[in-house]
Amino acid sequence: MSVPVLLFIVGLLLLIKGGDWFVDGATAIAHRFRVPELLIGATVVSIGTTLPEVMVSATSAVAGHGEIAYGNAIGSIICNTALIAALTIAIRPSGVNRKTLRTPVAFFFTAAVFYALTAYVSGHFSRLAGLLLLLIFFVYMGTTVMQARKQSRKPAEEEMILQAAALSEKTKASDMRNGGEAEAGGEEAAEGSMGKDILLLAVGAVFIAVGAKLLVDNGTLIAQALGVPESVIALTFVALGTSLPELVTAITSLAKGHGALSLGNVIGANLFNLVLVAGLSITLAPFDIPQSAVIAGHNASLVLDIPVMLLVMLFLTVPALVREKLTRLQGIVLLGVYGVFCTIQFML
Repeated sequence: MSVPVLLFIVGLLLLIKGGDWFVDGATAIAHRFRVPELLIGATVVSIGTTLPEVMVSATSAVAGHGEIAYGNAIGSIICNTALIAALTIAIRPSGVNRKTLRTPVAFFFTAAVFYALTAYVSGHFSRLAGLLLLLIFFVYMGTTVMQARKQSRKPAEEEMILQAAALSEKTKASDMRNGGEAEAGGEEAAEGSMGKDILLLAVGAVFIAVGAKLLVDNGTLIAQALGVPESVIALTFVALGTSLPELVTAITSLAKGHGALSLGNVIGANLFNLVLVAGLSITLAPFDIPQSAVIAGHNASLVLDIPVMLLVMLFLTVPALVREKLTRLQGIVLLGVYGVFCTIQFML
């Protein structure tokens, strides 16, 4: 029993570090090619922090553990919203930008309604359902890219003009002092940095893949040894573990006084959990809705998990869109909901 637990922890650590390096490398490369930072945050960072869920769920689905793929996607959304975002709000409430939130919130609830209807009506996620979820992901990415470029084009052009002027003056002064040696050294440094960025990206991807396999394999062994249903493990421990990149982002944002950044990352990650994590897993290996327990004679997942997922997201986003601010009470209530949710899971 001790070996699976140790390997489970190693898997979590590899996922966290791999996700961290992947995001660092991808962001640095994007900066190097002068991609606007708004675009980076809307694509690379959100996808990077969701990669652990992608790898865990896809690996689980292919291995025949659809309940882990299903539970991890829903559990991660609940964890991101009622624990990570809730902690941020409870500690330091902040204002939010309604325009920034509209698009990801609209896409999230579009995907969530489709996901819920599929679960309640058919009880089975077919490959077509997975492909439709992936289609929503690509449409969202295209919409976000166009919006980001439109919003950042004018400021970026002005900034580039100012930077070019400043760089020109610095280059002239440097050439006069060093006779061109600085330019050659700069090129070598740039090449070295590019190699480092690519290495971070590659090693991060490997760590994520290895960590995901360790997490799934040993999480399943632990669940079997404890007699706990795999869906419960996925909805709690695995979901929390794969949400750690979002937690790290939230803590960093909070420390720097950027609570709204954390909120945006959480909502983006929640959307990706539905359209990318669940979409890819379902496409690779379609599965039925798992039933590990019942409530009032009905599948506990349909009675508890999906409704809680929708309710916590509504409670987080609707007030933010209406008032353009988050309150400490929201965070406290969401934390309470998460505590009750986890308690019920282990009582079923």
